[in-house]
Amino acid sequence: MIPIENEIRQLAKSVGMYLLSSCLLLSSGLTAADQRPNVVYIMADELGYYEPSFMGNPNIKTPNLDKFASEGIVFKNMFAGSSVCAPTRCCLLTGKHSGHTSVRSNGGGTPLRSDEATIASVVKDRGYATGGFGKWGCGGRDSTGVPEKHGFDVFLGYYDQVHAHTYYPPYLIRNSQEVPLAGNHGGNDGKTYSHYVIHDAAMKFVRESSKSPFFAYLPYTPPHGNFNIPNDDPAWAIYQDQPWSEDARRYAAMVTMIDRQVGELMALLKELGIDNNTLVFFSGDNGANDYFKSAEHPRGVHFGNKNPKTGVEFRGTKGTLYEGGVRIPFAVRWPGKIAPGRVSEHLGYFPDVLTTVAEVTGATAPPDVDGVSILAELIGEVSAGRKQAQHDYLYWEINGWIAIRQNQWRAVRPKVNLAWELYDLSSDPSESKDLAAAKPEMLNKLTSLAAKAHEPVREGSFAGNELHQRDRRAKFGKHDSAEAEELNPKGKAKAK
Repeated sequence: MIPIENEIRQLAKSVGMYLLSSCLLLSSGLTAADQRPNVVYIMADELGYYEPSFMGNPNIKTPNLDKFASEGIVFKNMFAGSSVCAPTRCCLLTGKHSGHTSVRSNGGGTPLRSDEATIASVVKDRGYATGGFGKWGCGGRDSTGVPEKHGFDVFLGYYDQVHAHTYYPPYLIRNSQEVPLAGNHGGNDGKTYSHYVIHDAAMKFVRESSKSPFFAYLPYTPPHGNFNIPNDDPAWAIYQDQPWSEDARRYAAMVTMIDRQVGELMALLKELGIDNNTLVFFSGDNGANDYFKSAEHPRGVHFGNKNPKTGVEFRGTKGTLYEGGVRIPFAVRWPGKIAPGRVSEHLGYFPDVLTTVAEVTGATAPPDVDGVSILAELIGEVSAGRKQAQHDYLYWEINGWIAIRQNQWRAVRPKVNLAWELYDLSSDPSESKDLAAAKPEMLNKLTSLAAKAHEPVREGSFAGNELHQRDRRAKFGKHDSAEAEELNPKGKAKAK
């Protein structure tokens, strides 16, 4: 193709995106100048596929999320970008699968490269206010990956996920500056519950940004452990007498606390008169852990990867690349655009969020993304003016694991020196019958695609490591101490 044809094609694509965005606005009586849609992405850290009650959970009460799901669309097959915290966030923010991302380890502070676009930087170019509140995980302080260098006007929370292992840190981070939290000493010792501070800041950002278009990214830390919630939180009263371990009761209470806060956010959108002009996503961040196991509940008391009604299980957990490692609850709400009460079987994953948000806002997605916009699936092909595009395949890699899925076929290699496995999910959703020997042609097809999907990782860098180490020590309240976790020059240490 000669260069002028490239330019014509890109111009046509840009015009098409502008017209689609304009049509979406005008169909609601809005003007493109003043009423570009707001976007909110809420992500609950560690929330399992079957743990919200809208997914069938019998233990955990999530009435606000149930209402949210009933007013929008629930996706049964939208997957995380990875099976652990930092890499999955990188996939979501950059629109790339984990064969192309810069953050593929889960050390906690591995940085994005300075030249990488994110959802925030893409919509900021369209005039959006951008705020993030919660756990970042894509670059510690003094690195190329801090959020304020990647499109965020403000980010308050934890930059490093080791820092995020306490709800009572001595401080949080706002745009690389420390925000002291009164009475806190790290671990479980303190007076100021950090998540309340984070949620209040998110609500304030939405309120203050409501007169212009905004993107609010809320990667909330609960219910990730430590399993800790104040005893006077209304959610704890619901579960304190349940016949489970204390950690299991507090975990359930943390989910219900998040549910209450989702309800508060939805009420705020209505109060501000912007409910119908706000696209809201809700999801987990990676597959469930088999928390709180017992002889009676070998996959955990809260059914993260086990269908509570049928007993069918997804193999694996967080950290693996079997289905259970990347399956997440995923629901989307946009009143007047998304028909309520829908359930979708569409096959997609986190890289699709950036491309979808770009299309909705009239922004231009970077040319190197792996995502496919799901706008047509959200609002219907007639409203979108096109058919819903489909992935040729979905790809994941982490810690020597590789997995690839094409339609119902899924190939997995658990370690570098182990053989590939092949599963037909249409008849075997639990990945219990390895068909690698019986279907060599299908296996060869998938492994060939997987080889092409991978490129060597290129991480960002640190200018210095003192502040990053300080934040990690703050987990224990030892940020002013000479004691430090053993870190390599890139700031990596074991993180959950």
